[in-house]
Amino acid sequence: NTVDYIKPLFKKMKKRTCPPDILDSVVKIIAFMLDRNYIKANDVYLELAIGNAPWPLGVTNHGIHARTAQEKIHARNVAHVLNDETQRKFIQAMKRLMTRCQQYFPTHPSRCVNF
Repeated sequence: NTVDYIKPLFKKMKKRTCPPDILDSVVKIIAFMLDRNYIKANDVYLELAIGNAPWPLGVTNHGIHARTAQEKIHARNVAHVLNDETQRKFIQAMKRLMTRCQQYFPTHPSRCVNF
């Protein structure tokens, strides 16, 4: 259930062991949710969940040319949902909470995500 899934995130935050990129994304999501800008919150969630890498993880070559800019792939491009089961669960719980917030606190349709 959602409460059990999000507890590890709260524990990491209390112990101050939450990775900075995850913490940054969570703060942005909460700020957008408080502003009832659900589309921007969803964009940050997607970046957190699936990353914004131009290629799927593990794909470093295209065609016959090797990729020369390996060092340009940063942590923000990594899909955290793939790191471990615990992170997958609390990221999933965040999406559930985002959906509920949009239901309980509706706003202008141009700032809503269809769910």
